[in-house]
Amino acid sequence: MTQENGHPISVRILVVEDESKVAAFIVEGLREQAYAVDVAVDGEEGIYRALNTTYDVILLDVMLPKQDGFSVLATLRNAGCLSRILMLTARDAVADRVAGLHGGADDYLAKPFDFDELLARITALLRRPVAFVPDELRCADLVVNRRTRSVTRAQRPLDISGKQFAVLEYLVLRQSEVVNRSDLAEHVWDEDFDPASNVIDVTLHHLRQKLDRDFPQRLLHTVRGVGYVIKA
Repeated sequence: MTQENGHPISVRILVVEDESKVAAFIVEGLREQAYAVDVAVDGEEGIYRALNTTYDVILLDVMLPKQDGFSVLATLRNAGCLSRILMLTARDAVADRVAGLHGGADDYLAKPFDFDELLARITALLRRPVAFVPDELRCADLVVNRRTRSVTRAQRPLDISGKQFAVLEYLVLRQSEVVNRSDLAEHVWDEDFDPASNVIDVTLHHLRQKLDRDFPQRLLHTVRGVGYVIKA
């Protein structure tokens, strides 16, 4: 999204909704706000449009013909679609909301909803940078699952939890970049962290033992005087 004199311009929204009255209500309201709006009436059309056009926001209904919203969400995220996705559904069960958010949705709104709330949610999403991070992070044969907080290497489970997991997750998110101790302290430990402590070095030592000891290829490297890096 671009900004001009404080107002959003060139914002394009895809509404994936099979109920014609609901779709018409949403489209009319959004176009009154000067948003460009396209409509898809089923899951397959939603996938086609989302993968062939760049949208700032996708409003995705859960109960769709051909492919439901969760299936559409998974397909889009697996294909690398970075659009902000707001799930719309008449199903307000906690399990549905959790499934959508874990699957890569940015927000969730249950029907029936007030249009002003929908507009506020869209406005909030447009303030966010587009940066979808998948549940599974990979580096060579290492897989870090952020949802289950589990780690495997060459398909072998590794016993990594707590601060070690938090450090590993941060390093893999920034793989091939050298991360210094200050970065780790800021992102993994809280404000009570003692910079004179050796806890970071101890944590990295134990993490390296679990990560690299039984494998021929080292992934966790120390850059002397600078910091640490995960790379193949």
